[in-house]
Amino acid sequence: MTTTTSTSTAIAAPPERVWRLLTDTDWWNRADNGVVDVTGAIAQGQKIKLVSELDPKRGFKLQVAEMDEPHHMVWTGGMPLGLCTGRRSFRLEATNAGCTFSMAEDFTGPLSPLIVRALPDFQGSFDQFAAALKADSEA
Repeated sequence: MTTTTSTSTAIAAPPERVWRLLTDTDWWNRADNGVVDVTGAIAQGQKIKLVSELDPKRGFKLQVAEMDEPHHMVWTGGMPLGLCTGRRSFRLEATNAGCTFSMAEDFTGPLSPLIVRALPDFQGSFDQFAAALKADSEA
């Protein structure tokens, strides 16, 4: 598994408060977080569609594959037959001051090296997302 992008930040808020934002499509759609639109329910086994500011003409169909509230969530999506599968993980770890949020995007499959080379750099978008989540969780 190759991690193409990751980000992490300390948030002065309990994991439960941060989790509420992570699973709230209204927050995703109104926050300055690098995302244009999210539709669907962010819940275990549900399908969602995400449109990023990096490519606003394209929507990514994803499934909420794992959810352990308020600690961990994984979204997956990709090509048929496992040719390229993306896996975005969100993690919240409690600390004395609140929690640490981390997010990573990994790609696997025989076509993943080609696909990853064709993708835009996610780092700025990931950092923007983490900063928005921090600001809104601490507000």
